Amino acid sequence: MASPTSALNEQTTTRFRLGDRSSTLPALVLILIFFVLPVLALLARSVTEPVLGLGNYVELLGSSTYIKIFFNTFFVSALVTVISLLIGFPVAWALAIMPQRLASVIFAIVLLSMWTNLLARTYAWMVLLQRTGVINKALLGLGVIDKPLIMVNNLTGVTIGMTYIMLPFIIIPLYGVIRKIDPALLQAAALCGANRRQALTSVLIPLAMPGMAAGGLMVFVMSLGYFVTPSLLGGTSNMMLAELIAQFVQSLVNWGMGGAAAFVLLVVTLSLYALQLRLFGAAGEGGR
Repeated sequence: MASPTSALNEQTTTRFRLGDRSSTLPALVLILIFFVLPVLALLARSVTEPVLGLGNYVELLGSSTYIKIFFNTFFVSALVTVISLLIGFPVAWALAIMPQRLASVIFAIVLLSMWTNLLARTYAWMVLLQRTGVINKALLGLGVIDKPLIMVNNLTGVTIGMTYIMLPFIIIPLYGVIRKIDPALLQAAALCGANRRQALTSVLIPLAMPGMAAGGLMVFVMSLGYFVTPSLLGGTSNMMLAELIAQFVQSLVNWGMGGAAAFVLLVVTLSLYALQLRLFGAAGEGGR
């Protein structure tokens, strides 16, 4: 026969479980209404308009024009992610080791750049990158180039503008991870005979890999669906997937093709997220 104490503990546990379920119900309802149902509606329109079937997907994945847009999207997104990691890692490391007062100032600048209006930042890059812009004038004045570089209305301008916008999303998670790394580990590596390069590649980067993976995935996924910067700096000849979806829906009023393109983008995004969870989850379990 169960004791009164154990019975009371069981009742308390049951109440907490019921309370947890009831507290998550509003969140589940919101997810259902604002995410699941719109996605299902989009999927339904992609296979029912203009006729029932997978014709929209066949046309989308079978056309060389659309394949080029997919290539532009994934290429630019991957390039922006790599460049953001190469720039963001040293910045995050410097923030983690510099004096707290100076780090607070630099961190505030990073946050300020992220909070500035996106449209204003993109127009600023249009001014800077044009043929008569500050960058070309500076390079011409220094004798680095003989004629102005074309950095607007192409993928070069899109990559530069998006990298600038995405950098805070790499720096912030990396800074949080690197700051938690015990400096004694690097000192121990040095005492064991490791030089700076070996300490970086064998100790610091592996320990910071979760932050790099989280920030890299965030930047890549956000880049896949970015619209404002590619549309202003890229031009129609270098269209990306978000621009194509907007054109299908707003200009052509073709919800079937727009829904198919959006659903393909969603599937790719969820697949990448699942891959990250699988790889780092397996690594984490193996390390226990």
